[in-house]
Amino acid sequence: MYNMNSPKKNIVLKTENLVIGYHHKKRSNIVAKDINVAIEKGTFVALLGKNGIGKSTLLRTISKVQEPLDGKIFINQKKTTDYKDEELATLLGLVLTERLPTSQLTVYELVALGRQPYTNWIDTLSEKDITIINEAITLTEIEHLKDNRFHELSDGQLQRVLIARALAQDTEIIILDEPTAHLDIHHTFKIFALLKNLVETTKKTIIISTHEVNLAIKLVDAFILLANDKVYNGNSEELILQNAFSSLFPKELISFNKEIKQFIINNN
Repeated sequence: MYNMNSPKKNIVLKTENLVIGYHHKKRSNIVAKDINVAIEKGTFVALLGKNGIGKSTLLRTISKVQEPLDGKIFINQKKTTDYKDEELATLLGLVLTERLPTSQLTVYELVALGRQPYTNWIDTLSEKDITIINEAITLTEIEHLKDNRFHELSDGQLQRVLIARALAQDTEIIILDEPTAHLDIHHTFKIFALLKNLVETTKKTIIISTHEVNLAIKLVDAFILLANDKVYNGNSEELILQNAFSSLFPKELISFNKEIKQFIINNN
């Protein structure tokens, strides 16, 4: 696990005793608690956990879409509650899984929406804005799609466009909730490879929630793993030593092979 107090680590995001969940009438419904994680700048991070354990809730809480029940979240050593919404929008970009409403926006126009935190009240794009939009389109290799209506795209193409929009927002941190949920294995690998390359070329911090555990172990730099009674945070070697991956699947069906660092199906 990362040492949050280590001067050698450039920690861009961390949580302290975070409790996530929902307020219902006068009661609090706790989804997960005692979340203490630290994410180093310029890393590719996968958030893992069983369905319903709180992955989306955690990402939404970190992104200030919903309030934490308790605890603190820091971006660059400053509490997120101390940031104005417009300030936070220049530091953190969020890509959710919800389908976008049908409209006549082109791909270029959708990517350009990422510049909203920086444009003036009439949303006029400056030369700098246009340069950043074009760079985002180039990085995600969607130049051939930029004049298409976004509702005409395949799921894989749309994911690239949404990643481009997040890149155009030009934040230090990009969070994606299940970006490969509706993709086949071919397009899933391409999205993972794209995100890995973006981390390496832009030095941004990218955090994704995913069920593609074997692929994540091969490609990401670090993990946050939500288990029933514990939260793990570290690289694959650290989580293997703590037997963290074994908490993800029923042992009678799937087991984690430490030698090949992959999950295998039990044939018993």
